[in-house]
Amino acid sequence: MHQSADTAGQIRQGSPFLWINPQRQANFNTGLPLTLEDIRHADNRLRRFAPLLTQLFPELQEAGGLIESRLHPVPSLQANVFPDLTGQLLIKGDHALPVAGSVKARGGIYEVLCHSEALALAHGILTDTDDDYLKLISEAAKTLFSQYEVAVSSTGNLGLSIGVISAALGFKATVHMSVEAKEWKKNRLRNRGVKVVEHKDDYSAAVAAGRAESDADPKSYFVDDENSQQLFTGYAVAALRLQQQLNDADIAVDAEHPLFVYLPCGVGGAPGGIAYGLRLILGPHVHCFFAEPVEAPCVLVGMQAPAETDIESVYDFGLKVATEADGLAVSKASPWVCSMMRTLLDGIFTVDDDRLFEYLYQLQQCEDISIEPSAAAGFTGPDMLTATPAGQAYLSNHKLDDKLDNSTHLLWTTGGLFVPPEEMDKFSARGKDLLGA
Repeated sequence: MHQSADTAGQIRQGSPFLWINPQRQANFNTGLPLTLEDIRHADNRLRRFAPLLTQLFPELQEAGGLIESRLHPVPSLQANVFPDLTGQLLIKGDHALPVAGSVKARGGIYEVLCHSEALALAHGILTDTDDDYLKLISEAAKTLFSQYEVAVSSTGNLGLSIGVISAALGFKATVHMSVEAKEWKKNRLRNRGVKVVEHKDDYSAAVAAGRAESDADPKSYFVDDENSQQLFTGYAVAALRLQQQLNDADIAVDAEHPLFVYLPCGVGGAPGGIAYGLRLILGPHVHCFFAEPVEAPCVLVGMQAPAETDIESVYDFGLKVATEADGLAVSKASPWVCSMMRTLLDGIFTVDDDRLFEYLYQLQQCEDISIEPSAAAGFTGPDMLTATPAGQAYLSNHKLDDKLDNSTHLLWTTGGLFVPPEEMDKFSARGKDLLGA
């Protein structure tokens, strides 16, 4: 599909709009490479590691070693900020995922655990997958892991995820940080014994540099957010967990009770994995939308390309990736993720930075929940869907107009747990000023 002149023009304008994916199919494409069995296998692997994770991270004891977030009802936010929204508004609180403090915790930690398991099996630390995984914090395991490096390139949150678990297991951990990365995230990594390599270029350049450096070392393992199926699968586990939470809350997802999910999006890996899992597990009655900054809508650009090899950069549209949403500050999308989303994603909307701070402040005031700016990107989703011509046409075309009273709208928050208080105060003050509160 070639990029339409209309969409290209809207991207260039740098103003918020909603794009509906014309290739979205109701039925899941069974030809795609990741199956429900793969996702369940990943969930089972995380459960095998749970006792080990409890030892490494005491904050996981109450959850039995599982890294999961709450499903929050937000009645005050809905009443005060979304008064015209019918149905129920919820937040999936990945901003508070333990250990790494962001949506990247599931996928990033999962991939490093896969790598450590493979090394341990290859070197006889583990005899098989039924063995005692506490052996992975033995002196023999630490001696083994210390000979190897785990590297990643990041704007911040994936780096925190990879760096923290890699260092905890005894690997040499290196995080290549792009120019958008916040200083406090770099400091948090350094305090955990992680080597931080700072780059003066953007995320895509940092990935290329990190990948090249890692490839030159046979004992270095590069976690590639653009191309890793393991990372993607770890993110997809969230869909299994959400399904259980919805069941526990007696929330149906079916033809009469549609679920709309709004996911902040950077290079595409985390929201892509989550959306893939949701569509695979919950079927055509879940509707997934990505949210991107107006200055960095890289997946929106990528989804227009006629082929994955032809994906352009947002710089080609006169945009500058100038956004406070550091986790979403990406100039070029993952071609692999775009290919996975081609028939599954419902749409993408763009959001202005000021709105991030306004919603961040309102969420604090209404629900006493604190998030970082990028985590608020999805909050314009309900209005985009119900109050714009593109959104209303989508609802009409899918015969959802009369289902909204029974619908659920899920805002997926993606980071913020470890934001220093003084930084959070600045975020709040900016949101308050913008609202004139």
